[in-house]
Amino acid sequence: MSFSSEVKQELEKHISPARHCQIAELAAILHFCGQYGRASDARYTIGFQTENETIIRKGFTLLKKTFNINTDNWISEEKMQELNQKIGDIEKPVSSLLLKLPCCRRAFLRGAFLSVGSISDPSKGYHLEFVCTRQDKAEQLCEVMRGFDIEAKIVKRKKYSVVYLKEGAGIVDLLNVCEAHVSLMNFENLRILKDVRNSINRRVNCEAANINKTVCAASRQIHDIEFLREHYGFERLPDALAQMAEVRLENPDVALKELGELLDPPVGKSGVNHRLRKLSELAQTIRNQKS
Repeated sequence: MSFSSEVKQELEKHISPARHCQIAELAAILHFCGQYGRASDARYTIGFQTENETIIRKGFTLLKKTFNINTDNWISEEKMQELNQKIGDIEKPVSSLLLKLPCCRRAFLRGAFLSVGSISDPSKGYHLEFVCTRQDKAEQLCEVMRGFDIEAKIVKRKKYSVVYLKEGAGIVDLLNVCEAHVSLMNFENLRILKDVRNSINRRVNCEAANINKTVCAASRQIHDIEFLREHYGFERLPDALAQMAEVRLENPDVALKELGELLDPPVGKSGVNHRLRKLSELAQTIRNQKS
């Protein structure tokens, strides 16, 4: 099961105790994926344009709780009028009268995510989106989220207006607002694991780069020292440089600090580096003279 499906299953089970919140969530579901049908004898049906059974179950549950509408039967004209008066035109954004209270705005976002929302696997990346058929509905979603200090953006994707979040912190805040607390903890755990893994990878890559740099430097040093031995001779070198050249040749894989401890008398890392640089400069000078 995908992470997005897990979130929706949790949201399906969350039923607000207050009727006004239930209506706000139902309004979101109907406005984003609801559809009405009418027979010739003024009887009506309500359906949902989705194949996700989680959304359908939540929608039918809320219809029963809020308006006592049993979707197994035809719906009378009186019931539809009552529903329309409260929910409003489902082709337009949800009425602001239904979203006055913070708890109702939370319920609205919960219903919106159930209907048209999705979230990527947080172990792979951070992306949450709502795919809206109308620009004004997308703008309303952004406005409601902004009220909870969540900054979402809108992008056009073919005929849809897509509201999206790409920051982990924003997604965590939205899950918290929707009261998907179990999913929030799972998201955070996966996010922590991902961050730790990335940190370790960066450290390993850095250490590997440093090792590679050290190996390349040592290889150049040995190459220069061997060139000096062949074309200049260690006997012509100052004692300190001659000793440094011999110790480096005998210990090609040893770091600078350890090399310094092998000298007599021992010198520090900077001293070793200075001597090796002098040897390389001398080797380059002789190469230039020969060329």
